[in-house]
Amino acid sequence: MAVRSQLCDACDIRDLTFCSALHGEEHIRLRQLLTHVQYDGHSTIFHEAEEADYVFNVTSGSVKLYKLLGDGRRQITGFLFAGDFLGLALNLTYSYTAEAIEPVTACRFPRQKLERLFDEFPRLEKRMLGMAVDELAAAQDQMLLLGRKTAKEKVASFLLMLARRQEHRGVNDAAIEVPMSRSDIADYLGLTIETVSRTLTQLRKEATISLKDNKHIEAIGLSMLEDLAEGL
Repeated sequence: MAVRSQLCDACDIRDLTFCSALHGEEHIRLRQLLTHVQYDGHSTIFHEAEEADYVFNVTSGSVKLYKLLGDGRRQITGFLFAGDFLGLALNLTYSYTAEAIEPVTACRFPRQKLERLFDEFPRLEKRMLGMAVDELAAAQDQMLLLGRKTAKEKVASFLLMLARRQEHRGVNDAAIEVPMSRSDIADYLGLTIETVSRTLTQLRKEATISLKDNKHIEAIGLSMLEDLAEGL
């Protein structure tokens, strides 16, 4: 309990997590449920169709979510970062696989015990519902991304999403952190790796971005990315 309290008190992203809905004795009750877990890069947090026994709050690192299609292809459905929640399931099994992109730390909660707290702490359930709504909105955005946009619009939208998520986490660096591989980006945007690389090179030549290295891309101006993302 003491270790859990120390880790919670030292959490830099507590205001972003669903834990922020509770205070005082309520938060202590929630702490009693959690386990702090760590995952190496490229390790699996849970598999699609496994029993959804736990839910997780990412506290550091990044995670990719994906589904395997019937023909063996992989469709990445989202990327999660510090403060994000994962493992919500409508049924008794996970609907996607979650894999650490880089070393990840997370708070893990037994799903059934957490759900029992909802009756006692309605604010916690409301916070969880808000996160579920955000997840649905992100899924709708990706449907638009895959169905209606050109390759350049897709890549610009993706970089803009990373920049906004980074700003939300309080990271004010001009360079956009891109922890995922070009293959991951391609599987998320419904493009080939070659198209992703070619489009990034095109954006660099047009002075829209600067490629600092494989993991950091600097946007010359976010307004330019916004215009490209909207096809302007």
